[in-house]
Amino acid sequence: MSRRACLSLLIALLVSPAIFAQEEKATTTSDVDAKRYELFEKRLDNVALIGSFTVSGKEDQAPKPERYEIKSVRKLEAGDLWLITARIKYGDKDVQLPLPLNVKWAGMTPVISLDKTTIPGMGTFSAHVVIDEGKYAGTWTHGEAGGALFGRIEKLADEADAVPAKEPAAPSPE
Repeated sequence: MSRRACLSLLIALLVSPAIFAQEEKATTTSDVDAKRYELFEKRLDNVALIGSFTVSGKEDQAPKPERYEIKSVRKLEAGDLWLITARIKYGDKDVQLPLPLNVKWAGMTPVISLDKTTIPGMGTFSAHVVIDEGKYAGTWTHGEAGGALFGRIEKLADEADAVPAKEPAAPSPE
């Protein structure tokens, strides 16, 4: 084999794996995103976040209970935006709203972020919530108040799957 042919073969062997690795990496990144999105939707579709929140400056008080219901989650076309339809009970208010929220990723772990987001009739909030398997934790701010929040994530029973309560049987005449 000529010296020129050997050099060409060596260059081809050195360059080819790099080209294949770039193609594989592009496919892998796309696959990872698809897997992230699929898991996020599956884990947060029709769930309740049940836990507690604290208020900064009132560390001597026990955490207060909280509950949020997420009815549906779906990725929007624009960037990191997701449409999360949630039922929020706050004070005397009980509303269900579609909220376009940013979701960032730490590896396969999603972080839901609100930055000074106004929720109609409720006020302006900021929050950064990590979703980890069946748990959540994060920080929140509403006006001058803020604190931490944490708890578990539970699937809600589907209304279609719910078994209607049986009527008591009428006593048999004897």
